[in-house]
Amino acid sequence: MTCRIATVQMEAVPGDVDANVALIARLVGDAAAGDADLALFPEAAVTGYDDLAFAGPLPALGPGGWWAPVQKAVDRTGVIAVVNTAFEREGCRTLSDVILSPGRDPLAAYAKQHLHDSERPLFAPGDHGASFVLHGLRFALSVCYDANFPEHAAAAGRAGAHVYLNSGAYFPGGEHRRDLHYASRALDNGMYVVFSGLVGGPHAFIGGSAVFDPLGRRIAAVGEGEHVAFADLDAEVVRETRERQRMWADHRDELGPHRPLGSFRPTDAAH
Repeated sequence: MTCRIATVQMEAVPGDVDANVALIARLVGDAAAGDADLALFPEAAVTGYDDLAFAGPLPALGPGGWWAPVQKAVDRTGVIAVVNTAFEREGCRTLSDVILSPGRDPLAAYAKQHLHDSERPLFAPGDHGASFVLHGLRFALSVCYDANFPEHAAAAGRAGAHVYLNSGAYFPGGEHRRDLHYASRALDNGMYVVFSGLVGGPHAFIGGSAVFDPLGRRIAAVGEGEHVAFADLDAEVVRETRERQRMWADHRDELGPHRPLGSFRPTDAAH
């Protein structure tokens, strides 16, 4: 069984929740026009990625709140949206993925577990992973810096994930690290990796939204600026890749203690 995913690249205006939500709702429509079943949005797409916006009042999930226009678009199109936002619930501030699906209340599903230095004074880290099933594929959630840690994606793979979703915001100069991490997480675990990135202000974010197959090959990518890219994901491809790519089967959970071997130096005769 396959699932068609749309990875969205967009610019979010810091602090302008209404404008950002209107854009997200429109892009859900663009995803639907491309026959997507699921649309992934960048980090802090609702609030914008900005310290001043983060320090102010943050969205919550009260009835008829900020999310209503996106829910309307989801209900109309049938597309499920994974939308990341700076978020507050019961006094706890997180960078959270909210899942909006037709006919259901929004679900605050996952909070970013690995926080950058600048984020730590403002947010609490999440304390668990999360995944959901759509069309027979299991999708694991992650946010930006999470993907820098191989064990995060590995835990998702062990939990049965076929796809690792990542909402991010990369600064200028991060292109090589961004692409290497996402391709590596795919190859390491024999699963698809889908990245959705911010572009534009206030930090000249560099986007790079893309989909990588279970061998770490880029199979979909966006152009410059606002853009939506599509890919068809197949659980059978994951199964076949893991059968052929022996790293998955040959992984050892325990390697034993590390044994220091002392110091070596060449003798004068060696020169």
